Amino acid sequence: MTTLSLVRTTAPATSYTDTTDPQTIRLHIAAENALASALHLLRAADCDMTKVQAATGRAIRAATALKQLCAVQLEGGAA
Repeated sequence: MTTLSLVRTTAPATSYTDTTDPQTIRLHIAAENALASALHLLRAADCDMTKVQAATGRAIRAATALKQLCAVQLEGGAA
C-alpha cells in the first residue's frame, strides 16, 4: 500500500512593510468599504435587480481600488 503525499507550493510572498503610507491606507479602506457595501446589498432579504446592479458597481469599484493598491505597492508606496 502506497501513500501519496500532496505538497502545495506557493510563490514566495513579497513583503511590503510600509503600511503607514497614506495612499496605501486610503486604497485599502476604499476596497474594504466597497466590498462590504456590495455584500450588504447582496445579503439583503429584498435583494432585487436594482440591488444586484448596485452591488456589481461597488464590486467593480473595489477591484479598481485593489488594482491601484497593487500599483502603489509595486512602486514602493509612492503614487
